[in-house]
Amino acid sequence: MGIEEQKEEREVLESIFPDEIIDISKTEFRVSIVLDVNNDDGDDSEPPIIILNVQYPENYPDEAPRLDITAPPNALKHTYLDIQEDKARLMSLLTDTIEENLGMAMVFTLVSTLKDGAELLIQERKTAQQALKEIEAQKAEEEENRKFHGTVVTRESFLAWREKFRKEMAEEEQRRQEEKEAEDKKKKIKEEKKLTGRELWQQGLAGKGEEEDEGADGLEGMEKLKIAAS
Repeated sequence: MGIEEQKEEREVLESIFPDEIIDISKTEFRVSIVLDVNNDDGDDSEPPIIILNVQYPENYPDEAPRLDITAPPNALKHTYLDIQEDKARLMSLLTDTIEENLGMAMVFTLVSTLKDGAELLIQERKTAQQALKEIEAQKAEEEENRKFHGTVVTRESFLAWREKFRKEMAEEEQRRQEEKEAEDKKKKIKEEKKLTGRELWQQGLAGKGEEEDEGADGLEGMEKLKIAAS
């Protein structure tokens, strides 16, 4: 009874997977499963392929088929799927399907389960990778924003800044005033050097001692002129 059911299932599988199924012996064959996945931007690689190796035991389908999962020869490693590393996880997907279908032809169901599970695994990893990129992009954006916005202002930091600002402004004003006074003093000295004695006297800049000396000298001169005339 098992042999007849195996032949019937094999004929059905041939009609479903005409290009994907290859016989190894009368009781053993393999099915190539092309996964439907969307590549990342800029990735033009071919879709990944999983090979499900099936061997019928004598009492199949009352007995579980012997299964193995491999990758095509010389296949490039996919970004989100490694058949060798993921084999145990992929094989575990088939355990419940086998138990639920004992006594019935199950290879087509096994192929569907394996395909769906592998595609879901890839999508989960892609989603996780995308989430990681978004987190990194958000961190980079926050760091960039901090360059423009600076430190968050609190009441304490504002008061400290205001006090420092006022102190700096007062010191700057004092410096300017001192520079102005020094400049005015230099200018005044230069102007005094240019004035004549008469101008100094008219502006009250000449000292009293000087005025007295000049007066005395004038009188003495007048006395000398009188004596000479006589």
